Amino acid sequence: MVSALGLDLGAKRIGVAGCDRTGLIATGLMTIHKTNFESVLRPLRQLIEERSVEVLVVGLPYTMDGQIGFQAKKIQKMAGRLSKALSLPVEFVDERLTSFQAEHMLLGERRSLTRNKALIDRKAAAIILQQWLDARHETARRETASTEKLAHSSESTSENQNHHKPPSSGDCTHGNRSEPVR
Repeated sequence: MVSALGLDLGAKRIGVAGCDRTGLIATGLMTIHKTNFESVLRPLRQLIEERSVEVLVVGLPYTMDGQIGFQAKKIQKMAGRLSKALSLPVEFVDERLTSFQAEHMLLGERRSLTRNKALIDRKAAAIILQQWLDARHETARRETASTEKLAHSSESTSENQNHHKPPSSGDCTHGNRSEPVR
């Protein structure tokens, strides 16, 4: 299974999430308060080393009509800098409404949104990473099902060909017997 970090990149804070060893469940890990680029790199490097991270999964804020707007371009630029500095590939996930989902989760827990902005960022990062994990598992499930279907189809075709072999020229077979009928 792949080890990944989910990132919700913001102007002031970065929500960070990680996944369990099975790659099934994403969990918010921390919120990094941005003062400069190095203030972001230090804690990420530590997490990457501790968790043997192989990929960064970054939420990309598409516009509501699915376009890459000004904010998404800023995120792509920041993600590119992180990728280069940390020597890790980046994969983007559509993060439209993840902060909204995170806020509703907090409201459901009867927590103040204004006092828990860092928690919102962490939860949004976990939602981003969970979407990515779920998409990977769905793709793997489809590929497995397709491979199994192809293998089963191939086996059936092979079995049908063996059961319905035409007799060799000049030989006539009778029933299940394999010797020629005289």
